[in-house]
Amino acid sequence: MQSISLARIDLRGDALPEGGALRDLLPRAEFDVEAALEKVRPICEDVHHRGDAALIEYAERFDGVALERVRVPEKALAEALEQLDPEVRAALEESIRRARIVHREQRRETHTTQVVPGGTVTEKWVPVERVGLYAPGGRSVYPSSVIMNVVPAQEAGVGSIALASPAQAEFEGLPHPTILAACALLGVDEVYAAGGATAVAMFAYGTESCAPANMVTGPGNIWVAAAKRYFTGRIGIDAEAGPTEIAVLADATADPAHVAADLISQAEHDPLAAAVLVTDSPELADAVERELEPQIAATKHVEDRIVPALSGRQSAIVLVDGIDDGLRVVDAYGAEHLEIQTADAAAVAERVRNAGAIFVGPWAPVSLGDYCAGSNHVLPTGGCACHSSGLSVQSFLRGIHIVDYTREALADVTHHVVTLAEAEDLPAHGAALKARFGWKVPDSK
Repeated sequence: MQSISLARIDLRGDALPEGGALRDLLPRAEFDVEAALEKVRPICEDVHHRGDAALIEYAERFDGVALERVRVPEKALAEALEQLDPEVRAALEESIRRARIVHREQRRETHTTQVVPGGTVTEKWVPVERVGLYAPGGRSVYPSSVIMNVVPAQEAGVGSIALASPAQAEFEGLPHPTILAACALLGVDEVYAAGGATAVAMFAYGTESCAPANMVTGPGNIWVAAAKRYFTGRIGIDAEAGPTEIAVLADATADPAHVAADLISQAEHDPLAAAVLVTDSPELADAVERELEPQIAATKHVEDRIVPALSGRQSAIVLVDGIDDGLRVVDAYGAEHLEIQTADAAAVAERVRNAGAIFVGPWAPVSLGDYCAGSNHVLPTGGCACHSSGLSVQSFLRGIHIVDYTREALADVTHHVVTLAEAEDLPAHGAALKARFGWKVPDSK
């Protein structure tokens, strides 16, 4: 195995630049969704016009599987659960239990506000009617992503939930059995053997076997991200997920073995995965690098994922003058996962503005959040944490305002409405109120 040395970006000594200039100094994977969009466009339209036949053809082309049908028989779901390793089942059940505890607390209640006597605005929350959820199945298989998608949708009250995951040649064209078992545990019986852009197109347009969905969520590769971009406006999406990221903000109190292990844990996802250490301690940086080689040598996925991820342009050690500057750096970076391994980590975490999820101190590694913290691991990537949130119950809810005014309450505000309508040169807006009062503006109280 080649020795691993993370690139170093030294931001010590000079004042840190502001805004975009600071972001431009930080490492990031190349992820050209726009280029991928041109390749997925004809695939999506083919699914639109040929439905299941196109899905079956693309499964053979991309996954090497000859499907007879796209929808997974319910019997296969039950068999997958029956054959699931008891230890894996217990772990999935605990993950589901904890996720439900957290996501159930996110439910929103209908609230009515009295604006004036006789005038109220009620905000009610209505779940999306039907969602299509995606669980990846490429380099790795993620039953945990099934949980992270399904639980918030169920807790939001979504009435119709379908899930897609790529067909696997090893399992006779079915999605991975652990994916199917997780669906069975969650009570999801509408499952499709479809992957990548074809799965998103299936949910967006609908086919003979799958009704169209109002929304598609779930992580995936660049083809999934490109298909989501293509269908934005036709369907709701959670985000265009890019390669996974971890940033660790650490000082000299951090344990270098912990930091190295956590960087490696994200690097094993994908050769484009980003692992960034931000520290004011050169000694810690050196110690973390010394820890990398023996820890990598003891694990899997070294040459195809970990080494290219850690040695790629998206990973680096960023040296800063102090934790204040470190906070500015991690806020500019906006990591999907941010660990705080500093003295008084909880207080430092409170100051973070931009992160998909924050993991506080030495006993809350990102891996905990991936599986059993109760938090959601479908999170914004590529710096999108500065404006977007991770998947939650709220992702599947729509707020609808209900306006209810009496005659008297409307009369009292009509002169303001007419004034504003005329100021915007929209006289018919004002006329809609005048018509209710004999074409006269009522005297205000």
